[in-house]
Amino acid sequence: MAAGGAALGAGLAGCMGGSNDGDDGTETATGTTTGGPYSVSMEPVGDVQFDSVPESVATYFPSYAEMAVALGHGDAVESVGVTSRYHTEVYDELDGVSMDKSALTPLYDGGIDTEVFLNIDADLHLIDPNWLINNFGGIAEGDVADLRDRVAPFLGNVIFRRTDDWHDYRYYSLYEAFEKVAQVFQAGDRYDSFKSFHDDTLASVQESIPDEDRSGALVFAYSDEPTDFSPARISDGGSNKKQFRDLGIADAFEGTDVQGLSTSQRATIGYESMLEIDPDYIFIRGHEGKTREEFVDGPLSFMQSHDVGGQLTAVQNEDVYRGGPIYPGPIQHLFMLERLATLLFPDAVEAPVFDRDELAGIVTG
Repeated sequence: MAAGGAALGAGLAGCMGGSNDGDDGTETATGTTTGGPYSVSMEPVGDVQFDSVPESVATYFPSYAEMAVALGHGDAVESVGVTSRYHTEVYDELDGVSMDKSALTPLYDGGIDTEVFLNIDADLHLIDPNWLINNFGGIAEGDVADLRDRVAPFLGNVIFRRTDDWHDYRYYSLYEAFEKVAQVFQAGDRYDSFKSFHDDTLASVQESIPDEDRSGALVFAYSDEPTDFSPARISDGGSNKKQFRDLGIADAFEGTDVQGLSTSQRATIGYESMLEIDPDYIFIRGHEGKTREEFVDGPLSFMQSHDVGGQLTAVQNEDVYRGGPIYPGPIQHLFMLERLATLLFPDAVEAPVFDRDELAGIVTG
């Protein structure tokens, strides 16, 4: 069962100041690059004061771990929630970029244990404290406050999805969160270079793809013989749907009563419900360890042989694909953008869509 729908306020989480929201609703940048004391502000915690750049950080989501890697501070990362969900294989294509997952401490093992945080003893918990409270097998608010007081402050925001009822404070896009992490590590110049590289890559891809309406159903199904699917919502604004939005893929569940997966929503749908929607594309998460060929020979082959599943347009056209990692960071997003664009629009987009050496140069400085 999920823990209660609590949302930790800034006071309990160690806020050292008020909101920095601008008049237009966007948050103004905080932090300095002068090398002296500085602060970084991010909801729900608020302002966190730093005397120096943290040398060790505990992260839960691999997206935040990868932000540190992208900024040249991968050595500072001490942990992730579940190491198998940190897909570092793409780093092999970037000279000088790596992450030894075996050296990371997993924070989740059927639940969350505060002793693990005490043993890590990080300089910063780069984690939304509300995730630790509301996640399955989470910890109590008092435990979070105790970790803040005994170990280190918290700073972070759940960005991968936007369907949790307890998340009643501001969300951040992938690059908004990335910029905050850059402020933590005082790596603004490297962030600017990375974002410029992303913007140029995205513009080039978007100029190449055809202007047409297309919809996709994003679901979870871990079996090689899937019969039930946990729906996610491309339209919810979460960071792990960015590549779909970048390519103009509309949410096939839009206008239906199908709710996206969340802490409290674990309902599934079957092939009959999928057939009522009959999306152009189906993206299935839970198979990132497979190659395209292995995915075709496994889940897609089963769907083709299924009495109802075989009637789906996407199945008949073999437009069923792996859905990408749950917690992508800025590096993985570029690779997912390339993979998706070349699969969906093979006549318009060819790999590579970005220069590996140039990206590696940005990451390694």
